Amino acid sequence: MEITVQCCKQSKNDPFDDNDSENGTLLPGLPDDLAQRCLSSLSPSLIFSVCHSWRRLLYSPSFPPFFSLYALLSPLHNPTMALHREVVPQSTIVFFSFDPISSSWRPLPSPPQNPSFHLLRRHPSFLSRNLPIQSLTVSNHLIVIAATTQNLFPALSSPLVFHPESNIWFYGPQISAPRRWCAAGSAQDVVYMASGFGSHYQGDVARSLEQWDLNKKRENWGWENKAGLKDGRFSREAVEAVGCRGKLCMVNVKGNALKEGAVYNVGLDKWEDMPVGMVAGWNGPAASMDEDEIYVIDEVKGRLSKYDGEKDCWVKVIELEQLKRAEHIAAGRGKICAVSAKGERIIVVDVRDKPTRFWEVEPPCGLEVVAVHVLPRMISRQH
Repeated sequence: MEITVQCCKQSKNDPFDDNDSENGTLLPGLPDDLAQRCLSSLSPSLIFSVCHSWRRLLYSPSFPPFFSLYALLSPLHNPTMALHREVVPQSTIVFFSFDPISSSWRPLPSPPQNPSFHLLRRHPSFLSRNLPIQSLTVSNHLIVIAATTQNLFPALSSPLVFHPESNIWFYGPQISAPRRWCAAGSAQDVVYMASGFGSHYQGDVARSLEQWDLNKKRENWGWENKAGLKDGRFSREAVEAVGCRGKLCMVNVKGNALKEGAVYNVGLDKWEDMPVGMVAGWNGPAASMDEDEIYVIDEVKGRLSKYDGEKDCWVKVIELEQLKRAEHIAAGRGKICAVSAKGERIIVVDVRDKPTRFWEVEPPCGLEVVAVHVLPRMISRQH
């Protein structure tokens, strides 16, 4: 059913006058359940702009959720605390969601504090380097899987999980060997964690691959060992394991440095060599769109490219000054969301548009972006 909405000045006969808004009427003359079915075919931005009753419907739990941008952020000025005359860095990560319809940022509920929650972004011992905080999305969940404490130990013994549609945080199954600097990613609603570095280097951990299957019932969740890597070269840096067409693709070093690639075949539980063209063009952060296409940004040139598996080459989508120094990207709903300029900007590229269209989203005041993800919007009790 098509509905044409015409915006006009209100009059006494206007079906969207204040009385209708106050009474919650959606479409006069129709019961609300039928009206909701009609309105669900409209774009969320149009529903938001018409009247208050439609806007309330848009944010109600019964209406299909639109997708939003989720961000891990860090204060521009690193907070510290004096303890026994020593400067101790404090937890510097906060979580926000950007509503693309109202163009507003909202903080997520506070994560659980038991066990104590400390994810460190900066440390006085590493003035020129930010400590990695690894996060991913699986089955419409935001998952923080690896980070560092103020003592430079692994911060998470279990993944920290946020479910936007229920608006709650919880912990996943306990990790057998908590780690940082691992390769983390997902494929087919399964989380994978490869290699990594714990409180000290362990060869078996550095060569390991484990999976957590979110397709199973929650009471059956757990980490399972899978085919291990041939060596520990993927424990040097925190990297993305990009899921695409039943495989996980990863390189062991970020940026334009000389690197090695590896591909894990999910169905066969075996490791394969990465195609030469794929590893040669993997010169920055990468992400997959619906696990069907891999995109990468050359952090020096600011070039966004898509991988062509048949020709084993990267095809340029767009090259932008704003994409230079990109540190992290996420893909979803036909858009690439890139964190660049040392976390000071988020660039969104709509790869479905011809010509390709892009725009910038400003982070919340006083915060810089660590990572972004695309997930359904949070359920709002009141808007």
